Amino acid sequence: MSKRVIIAGGGTGGHIFPAIAIANALRKIDGNIEILFVGAKGRMEMEKVPQAGYKIEGLDIAGFNRSSLIKNIGLPFKLIKSFLQVRKIVKRFQPDAVIGVGGYSSFPVLKTAQAKGIPTFIHESNSFAGKSNMMLGKKATKIFTGTDGMEKFFQKEKIMITGNPVRTAIAQSMVTRTEGLQFFSLEEKKKTVLVVGGSLGAKSINEAIDKGMDDLLNAGLQIIWQTGKPYSAKAKESTSGKQSVWVNDFITQMEYAYAAADIVVARAGAMTVAELCVVKKPVLFVPYPFAAEDHQTVNARQLVNKQAALMVKDDEAMEKLVLMTIELSKDESKQEELKRNIAALAITDADKKIAEEVLKVI
Repeated sequence: MSKRVIIAGGGTGGHIFPAIAIANALRKIDGNIEILFVGAKGRMEMEKVPQAGYKIEGLDIAGFNRSSLIKNIGLPFKLIKSFLQVRKIVKRFQPDAVIGVGGYSSFPVLKTAQAKGIPTFIHESNSFAGKSNMMLGKKATKIFTGTDGMEKFFQKEKIMITGNPVRTAIAQSMVTRTEGLQFFSLEEKKKTVLVVGGSLGAKSINEAIDKGMDDLLNAGLQIIWQTGKPYSAKAKESTSGKQSVWVNDFITQMEYAYAAADIVVARAGAMTVAELCVVKKPVLFVPYPFAAEDHQTVNARQLVNKQAALMVKDDEAMEKLVLMTIELSKDESKQEELKRNIAALAITDADKKIAEEVLKVI
């Protein structure tokens, strides 16, 4: 009998890409393993997981809406419905283990598995644990963390610090700077700034870059700008006819973007941080202040304290971000220092460590 594993969670690239990396690592060790993803209908995973060659089942579930309480009225019904859906999936698939990667769809899946005595594993990528992971952690077999200092959220003996899995395409990328720049039709002799707001975009970063675009270009820089869907049309309109800018809502082949970039402006989600350590780029973080427990600021500050990154507060992005980007682009020794210090924090085998640990149990 081949081993069977369910991987649950999603919502953003920060949950989906590490989940796929773990699935690939499991499959690499055991070619006969059967893997099923469970996510939330209408979210990004329903598209990205099949693209990576895996089956996924969608749940009718939604997260708690912090900004509009009226939208939470249907939540209990959706939760009950998702538990019923999960029960059917688990009964049919008969998993030997369940791995939760965060995102609200992981909660009913792990809760159901724990009730049935199936080994459950959690991957907590952030330096501040999410509420549902803390609840699930009590009965989890093992908890994999991206950073140290997680004893305040989980039982110490269950924690294994693995780091965060980085997509193979990035971790093992052989793309050169020249190839990266050709991919985006940009020039080799100019310094390149990569602007990414995470898979769903970032309003404050987008508005600051839009407003300061001429200043950036006049400083001799060229820009690769991932806007996210909401800002895409506006950005394309305001940069039309400008040679040194590449704009799109999403970059599918991030390894080319990282290879082309001399400086990166980004949110501070755990996966972005992990990727930037691996690709060794000088980075200006603009943490998203409304992430649960403000964990992005915690993530960014950990690097800033190690002289491995710079940080701009979200509400100061409008006046400071472009100025600091231009300043950094002119300061070669600062770029070198940031590169050296961020490279020291890179972990490239987190997915393998997690896969090996899961397979020991099943």
